[in-house]
Amino acid sequence: MNHEVLNQPPPLVDYNLFSTDRALREALVREGANWACAELEAFGREVGTAEAVEWGVLANEYPPVLHTHDRYGHRRDEVEFHPAWHHVMRLAVEHGVHSLPWACPRPGAHVARAALAMLASQNEAGHVCPISMTYASVPVLRREPALAAEWEPRIHSTRYDPSFRPAPEKAGVLVGMAMTEKQGGSDVRANTTRAERGSDREYRLHGHKWFCSAPMCDAFLVLAQAPGGLSCFFLPRWTPDGRRNAFHLQRLKPKLGNRSNASSEVEFDGAWARLIGEEGRGVATILEMVHHTRLDCVIGSAALMRRALVEALHHARYRHAFGRVLIDQPLMRNVLADLAVESEAASMLMLRLARAFDEGDRAFARLAVAAGKYWVSKRASAHVAEALECLGGNGFVEESMMPRLYREAPLNSIWEGSGNVIALDVLRAIAKEPEALERVLTEIRLAGDPRVEKFAAGIRAGPAEHDARRLAERLALALQASLLVRFSPPAVADAFCASRLEGNSGHAFGTLPPGADFNAILQAAWSSA
Repeated sequence: MNHEVLNQPPPLVDYNLFSTDRALREALVREGANWACAELEAFGREVGTAEAVEWGVLANEYPPVLHTHDRYGHRRDEVEFHPAWHHVMRLAVEHGVHSLPWACPRPGAHVARAALAMLASQNEAGHVCPISMTYASVPVLRREPALAAEWEPRIHSTRYDPSFRPAPEKAGVLVGMAMTEKQGGSDVRANTTRAERGSDREYRLHGHKWFCSAPMCDAFLVLAQAPGGLSCFFLPRWTPDGRRNAFHLQRLKPKLGNRSNASSEVEFDGAWARLIGEEGRGVATILEMVHHTRLDCVIGSAALMRRALVEALHHARYRHAFGRVLIDQPLMRNVLADLAVESEAASMLMLRLARAFDEGDRAFARLAVAAGKYWVSKRASAHVAEALECLGGNGFVEESMMPRLYREAPLNSIWEGSGNVIALDVLRAIAKEPEALERVLTEIRLAGDPRVEKFAAGIRAGPAEHDARRLAERLALALQASLLVRFSPPAVADAFCASRLEGNSGHAFGTLPPGADFNAILQAAWSSA
């Protein structure tokens, strides 16, 4: 028997995810976080090790297990994770992915944190869910200064503490979110969870939540119907007097992807909670959190694209077919270059959006984040599918990372509002804040490029609801094109404009038009392994 293994790439391990990503490195400096390069260099090296890659594999191969009761019949309501989950969580927390902009508020902090989150997601996407929600919870908590003073120091901590005990006994905490119910979904105003008013802004919640991700977080932001209308509440897993709160886990959701992360259905049976903001203002209050997690949807999708591209490039550099390595095959070069262009456009937009958070540019962020979330998360599924195909049958096998990326890809298009919800929010943002559209168009015009200006000329306020997706798509594409024209290698910008703005290509990846400089695009895509 022939046991010699030929024509297979070596494992893609022990490389630095940051130093090999030119677009990310350059954008980090350009968007104001040059001071974070050393931190990202260190984190990129850690998440690229063989050990860290194996943690991602194991965390998904051995998903969380729910324990509703102990052996004696007492309610336990705990989720048990594989040790690999705790390893990837520890890495993220130690590097401040959950809290950097709040713990170290300096120029470029949101940009630095976005880059860190992108690297973490490339290794293992599921654990970034509680990391993201914790990051996004802080602006909401700050609406209640006493609550923020009590909880923020533990949120800022870079010590990962997965123990299940009251927050005052822990070195660090994580915060989740529970909004949706089975009869409502994205229509959160249809929620039926009741909030009974007590004293001093304390309430008791009764009801259920259809989706509560990361239920082992130490506290949650929750929507419930108070006497004054739908309101936002802070619900810890332990009550202030140190008792387990009436927060009961009913089951874990078996999901298409995101398998390492526990997503659950929960019941509240008189659970203690504290009101945040005013009664009847729950949606407006919690939207501050949603605004930040939507940014993380863009980051997560950009991360999936980047990882899928790198996997495809790595395979193509080593795999021979028809007398040449795949990366030297003309048609494969077109496919890989097209994937590289899409990945760079997503990364550029992601960090530009993060800078808007650093600068407090709410008008720009309000609209651009929604459009970016809509488009980048939509593109991720098609991008990962094409990258998987570059590996052929090898990519379809579970032992490769590609099936995991493929299953993960649709999530960010659903989380925090699926396509229609986000597209309609784009219309809503323009109607409520007309200056937001002008602010985004001003950014687009900075390119000073006739191709971009011609494409953007078709963007205007006031389309009917049925045309909302088209508007969101054009806004995102124009923003990406403007960024690429200004800051990317000309070959990348020219290929993007010709294929995405001018329509000089087919509908599938790998149809860049004649004249596209594949050599320059591929050389810029991945520095070295």
